[in-house]
Order: sequence, then structure tokens, then C-alpha cells
Amino acid sequence: MLARLEQLSKEAAELAAAPLWPLSDHDVTGMLHAAHHLAQVATVLQARLVRQACSRGIPAAQGHRSAKGWLRSVLLVDPQPARELVAHADVLQRPVIGQAVLDGRADLRQAAVIAETLDALPDDLALTDGAADTFAIVEQAEVVLLGMAGEFPAYQLRRVGERILDHVAPEIADQAAAAALARQEARVHPRRGFTMSLPVNGMVRLSGALGLEDAAVVQAALHPLCEPGPEDKRTPAQQRADALIEISRLALRSTELPVDGGEPPQLSVSVAYDPLARAWGVGTTDTGVRVSPETVRRLACDARILPIILGGQGQILNAGRRRRLATGALRRALHVRDRGCGFPGCDRPPRWADAHHVWHWADGGPTNLDNLVLLCVRHHKVLHDPRAGWRIRFGPDRRPDFIPPPDVDPYQKPCRNQYHQRQ
Repeated sequence: MLARLEQLSKEAAELAAAPLWPLSDHDVTGMLHAAHHLAQVATVLQARLVRQACSRGIPAAQGHRSAKGWLRSVLLVDPQPARELVAHADVLQRPVIGQAVLDGRADLRQAAVIAETLDALPDDLALTDGAADTFAIVEQAEVVLLGMAGEFPAYQLRRVGERILDHVAPEIADQAAAAALARQEARVHPRRGFTMSLPVNGMVRLSGALGLEDAAVVQAALHPLCEPGPEDKRTPAQQRADALIEISRLALRSTELPVDGGEPPQLSVSVAYDPLARAWGVGTTDTGVRVSPETVRRLACDARILPIILGGQGQILNAGRRRRLATGALRRALHVRDRGCGFPGCDRPPRWADAHHVWHWADGGPTNLDNLVLLCVRHHKVLHDPRAGWRIRFGPDRRPDFIPPPDVDPYQKPCRNQYHQRQ
């Protein structure tokens, strides 16, 4: 068998290196299907070999505590592929499912979904009248799901699997579903969690898991802020990230969050200021993360500033009075005038917006109605990005006009947010 497999591997390698330009379009598609099936068959063989090795105790005999560690050593693969191969070996314990993959009636992801669905069925599914026993129902569910594998990819097949009893045992489907959901909720609640990694190359990775109810609450909060505009080039993932930030900003502006250290929750940034050059330095948040001077400038547009004079060794010599920027009556006046983000075409309401200094406060710009405009987080970043090229000036009616860059409008005709004005 080994010699035959080595010969097949050699022939497959030669085929993979052969020129493809002489193929017709039909042949390209056909070969793609055949190559995909070949990869599935090869993985089935690997999974069976893993099971055979584990049954013989080979990993332990070679000094490994798990099949995953043994595979990493023998095949020189990363942890994730090793885990996936061990998982495939577990799935293919069901001979009917394994044969379906070999026959091309299902792929390995579909096979995993089918196995998980069957394993999740309650142990006692017997009908009250004795018309069918648990084994018969599970066997019928396996047949139905394998038949549906020809119609649905794995992620859709998973949703179908959640309702499989509606297809094979409708008499007990509701009762079994209620019991399964109750077990699922009790199982997942202790496993919920949310983590934020340490910064790496300017990025913080978020990861976590939520139960279905909690996830529905989060999705309901994010969805209104994820509606793309006509010229929105953000990916769905970027839209959700921006929505999460906007929700957090709104929560920080509210008065309903509990106090933190005797004060309302807040983002604190310490930054050096050069009075001669009239320039910000690099900022540092209270969590020790460094941010660029441009980010500091943008945050300072709508922040409380506490000037502190430091001595040569960093000791505090004098602390100036705290000054609030664009708050109270001034903030309400901005709400009345701009009615939301002032950027043309944006529909974000006032509560989602920062007060942006047209003439930067750090450069001596005043904090008054004629030097402020409301901007949502995304458009606030656009105005602070010199590469974007947008500028703001105030018209004779004391309302902000936005001057687009030449690549948006060669004539750079001033424009305004007509959405809020119509409202």
C-alpha cells in the first residue's frame, strides 16, 4: 500500500506542475472539482491513519502526550492543522459519513457538521407510542443530512441540523428542541468571555464568546450603526468595529455608567506640549499605550484639558485649572445648528458626534460656535487626516462649509450636509 500511495503522490505532483493554459474553460472547472475531491480523499486517508496510530499507542510510545503533539512533530505542521486532523479522525469514526466523503457526496466540513448534529441529539428520543426508537431516529437523521449535503454548504447545513427533528421526528421535535436549548444555554453561559490583547504593531486583537441572547443584544445595538452609505467603502468587519467604538463613546458621554476612581469613566491621555513650537508630542493613555500626536490633537477637540507643569525630573510643579471644551450651552448650540455630523451625506445624530475645532485648539483656536463643528468618529478622522484633503470654512451665515479635495471635486465647490438640514 505504501508503494502504491507513493506512486499516486508522484503522479499527482506531476499533474499539479503541468501547464494549464491548453485546458478549455469546462476542463478548468472540472479539474477544480476533481482536485477538491482528491484533497478530501487524501485528508480522509490521513485521518484514518491518525486513528490507526492512536489505537496502536504510537504517539505515547514516541513520547507525546497527545495525537496533536505527535502530528506536529511528525508532519512539522502548525497547531491548528494538527487539531483539525485529529478532529477529522474523530468525525470519521462514523463509517457512513466517511464513505460519503470518499464518494464525493459530502466534504469534510459538512461531515463535521453532520457528526456534531447527530452527537447533539438527546440520548432518549423514543416516541411515546414506541413507533420508533432512538437509534432509528439518529440513523434517519444521518441519511437526511447526507442527502442535504448536496444542496447546502457546511454553514447552512448547520442551521438545517438545528431543526433536523422537524424532518425526521416532528412529533417530538418541539419538546426535544426546548430541552436541547435549555442544556445549551446552561452549558455556554459559564464559557462566555471577552479579552483584549496587548498592542502589537498598533493593533489590539479582540476575541470572545457570547451566548445567543447576549449576542442578539450586541447585534441589535451594532446594526443601526452598520448601515453603509452610498460611498461607504468600509468592509462589514470595519463597520462593526466602528459601531462598537461609537457605542462605547456614547456610553462614556452618558451619566448612567458607574463612577471609576471617584470620577465618571473617561479616556485619559498624558501628552507633552512644546509651547515654543506650539506642538503636541506623543501621547500615553492611562493604560500605557502610546498614540500619535495627530490622534492626541483629534481627541483634544472634545476633551477636558488639565495643564500640568513638570520639573526636570518629571515632578509636578503646578497644576492649572480644568477647562471643559464644547460643553453645556455651547454643546447644545452645536446640536441646534448642525443637528448631527456636519460632514456632507452623513446621517449620524448629535449624540454620536465630537466637537471638532476647525482652527485647532492646540494652535490657538478658540472654543466658540464659529470655530466648532460636530463630526462623527469616522469623519472626524477624515478631517484630521492631511492625506484626505478635506477642509472646513464658515460661510456668511456662520454655518460650516466643507471643501472637498480635487480628487473628489476638481472645482472644490463648498458643500454641506443636506440630510440634517432637510430634517
